[in-house]
Amino acid sequence: MTDMTENTNAATERRSMPRWLITTISVICALALWELFGRDVNPVFGSYPSAIAVAFWHLLVSGELLTALSESLRSFVVGYVLAIVVGVPVGLVLGRSRVAEAAFGIYITAGYAMPLVALVPLLMLWLGLGFAVKVSVVFLMALFPICINTWLGVTAVPKTLIEVGKSFVAPDIVILRRIVLPATLPYIMAGIRLAVGRAVVAMVIAEFFTTISGLGAVIINSANNFDTATMFVPIIVLMVMAIGLNSLIGWVERKVAPWQDEIAGRDRE
Repeated sequence: MTDMTENTNAATERRSMPRWLITTISVICALALWELFGRDVNPVFGSYPSAIAVAFWHLLVSGELLTALSESLRSFVVGYVLAIVVGVPVGLVLGRSRVAEAAFGIYITAGYAMPLVALVPLLMLWLGLGFAVKVSVVFLMALFPICINTWLGVTAVPKTLIEVGKSFVAPDIVILRRIVLPATLPYIMAGIRLAVGRAVVAMVIAEFFTTISGLGAVIINSANNFDTATMFVPIIVLMVMAIGLNSLIGWVERKVAPWQDEIAGRDRE
């Protein structure tokens, strides 16, 4: 009976479609439907994949797309990395220190809930219209989800694990490095994933409000010219960039915390 069950499970695994194939079929179907129905829409109000592909090629050949992308990535990378470097330690401190949580936790929660876009005009007065203000907008938008997720991850660490460390007279820094940080890692990576989307949005918002440059400039200029197909190009590039970054973060998480992948696999069975 056991052998029959194992054979059935093995056969089911062989028959199941790979995840990448399901995703590919889904994307192809979505693009086909968009192409089919998009052709009937007025070009001023919408576009379709083949027209967007032509516009993409023109922007790529002219060099405008690569120039705009490199301009946008500069502020995105600096602001996003700074958010990780600051957000993770702050979240760890808030989770481990009752005093720090009581004193500063309210500001982190308020900052996450506040519409940070409203601060852009003030940041422009402080930092001008150049690179610094763009980095600050990306940094602020990405900081709070990383910090809050790390903070919640620390508070979710089982007390028994910390008590085991204390019973062996381990210093606080050792408990933090050997017990708290590994247990909090999935929360940290989830916060970093959430911050990707907010950082991409912040990058475009900063380019809209400050010196119109990068991919934001392509969007605004094409919209002003009623060139909808060209306007979709940077939007799709940003979507692909966000998906790629999420996949990269997931790969890093599987490398640094392989046990989480095994737990998730057991939960789905």
